[in-house]
Amino acid sequence: MSTELLKRRLDHAFGQLDADGNGRVERDDLLGLGALILVGFGESPTSAAGSKLVDGFESVWQALSGEVGDGALSPEEFRTGMSSVLSEDERFDAVLRPAAEAVAEMCDTDGDGVVEAAELRLLLSAFGTPYGEAETAFERLERDRGVSVDDLVEATRAYYTSVVPGVALARSTGPL
Repeated sequence: MSTELLKRRLDHAFGQLDADGNGRVERDDLLGLGALILVGFGESPTSAAGSKLVDGFESVWQALSGEVGDGALSPEEFRTGMSSVLSEDERFDAVLRPAAEAVAEMCDTDGDGVVEAAELRLLLSAFGTPYGEAETAFERLERDRGVSVDDLVEATRAYYTSVVPGVALARSTGPL
C-alpha cells in the first residue's frame, strides 16, 4: 500500500475526529462523532440502531487505544493504531466493519437496503464534508437507484485500505 496515500487519508480522518482541535483524538471525540450521526438521523443512543452504532464506535476506540494509546491519540498514534487495525481483513471485519455497518444501516432510513443521496449527504456532513463533495461521493458510489448498505461498508474499507487514489469516499475528502 502506498504509505503516503494511507498517511494522508488517516491524517484527514484524524482531523475529522479531533473535534476540539487539541491535536489528540480521545474517546469523547469518537463518541461525539457517533452522537452527531445519531442526532442527524434523529436516533436515540438507546434504540437498537443507536446502541449498535455506539457499541461499534466504542469497539473501534477500544481497539485503537489498546494498540497504542494512553487515552488520547496523537496523529502518529492514530496512524499506527489504524494501520494495525487494518493490517488484515479479519481485523477490519472484527473492529471496523460493525461500526461501518451500524452507520450504513442508520443511513438507510427506510430500511430498504439503499442509501439515498440525501442520506449520504447527512452522514458525510457529520464528518464535516461540504455538500458538493458529498454529492461527488454519492455519484461515484451509486449503481442504479442509490448506494447499497453493503456498498457503503465496502467503500469504507476501500478508503482505509485501497492503494488506488480517488476511491469513492476519498473523493468526498479532497484529492486522496
